[in-house]
Amino acid sequence: MKSRGEALRDYVFRRLLLMIPTFIGITFVTFLLCQFVPGGPIDQLRLQLAGGGGEGGRGARVQLDIPDDQLKQLREYYGFDKPLLQAYGEWLVKTVQFDFGQSFRYNEPVLRVIADRLPVSLYYGLVTAVFTYLICIPLGIVKAIKHRTMVDNLTSVLIFVGYAIPGFALGAVLVNLLAVQVQIFPLGGFESPNAATLSPTAYAVDIVWHSILPLVAYLISAFAIETMLMKNSLMENMSADYVRTALAKGLNWRRAVFVHALRNSLIPMATSIGGLLGIFLTGSVLIERVFNIQGVGLLFFEAIQARDFPVVMGFLVISSLILMLGNLISDLAVAFADPRVRFE
Repeated sequence: MKSRGEALRDYVFRRLLLMIPTFIGITFVTFLLCQFVPGGPIDQLRLQLAGGGGEGGRGARVQLDIPDDQLKQLREYYGFDKPLLQAYGEWLVKTVQFDFGQSFRYNEPVLRVIADRLPVSLYYGLVTAVFTYLICIPLGIVKAIKHRTMVDNLTSVLIFVGYAIPGFALGAVLVNLLAVQVQIFPLGGFESPNAATLSPTAYAVDIVWHSILPLVAYLISAFAIETMLMKNSLMENMSADYVRTALAKGLNWRRAVFVHALRNSLIPMATSIGGLLGIFLTGSVLIERVFNIQGVGLLFFEAIQARDFPVVMGFLVISSLILMLGNLISDLAVAFADPRVRFE
């Protein structure tokens, strides 16, 4: 019989192997769409030169003012002249070597373009994750203990209202009320235009001041889900047989709830740990657009609009890997938190 360490090693190895076909499937489908979707760099150049438009995917002809020899050179330059499988195979080989190509829009390596936007997304993702757990776990505990009291009812109304309002919609309302009409907070952005001239303390205050409204929008959805998950899990454990048995044997109620029941109630919260990795990278595209936050999510949105396919594919590679690793981390966190889980 395998030890727990050996079973863990084999389980992680199998999961990593399963990531390979999943990654190939995701990237191939997206690569296929990028090759055939209209409005690519050649079509945009046609529009600029001819002042007209037309749809043309891979190998399509649109009668605009680009000579055939130059059109052939453009297709060779952007890699549209090769068969689909060959083009994907060459892209995959370069990707494995961490070469995501050159951005059509910025004319810079894709990794550099993403790296320039990554710190902003990491900041909002980390702060959102910390505040989510600092707020939701204590509030869920209070709601479970004070079930069907005034505290539980009032907070439930706030939670369900927050769950029903999308984060980007709340962000738009907050910008209109508190940034446009009242002018308490800035309209958007990560920092002020003169941030480089500020002292370290003033710079930190400036970033915090710009972060308040976006963080409220980020927290609104996760706040409702995680709070109710914590409450329901704790209530289920408080009514479990082992808690009633402990109380019948004379164990203090506070110790039975806050030591035994609470410890088991935190296990479902571990399922969302891996999802935090995705927050660190992508954030919310719509929230970043509402507040004009130059993060990776907004970069992806702009790349789709501009048909900057290397950036789209580079973002997809990183986000898909993070999503798969996040799912693995969530499973491992649950397994370590709950000894009953076996690595089969």
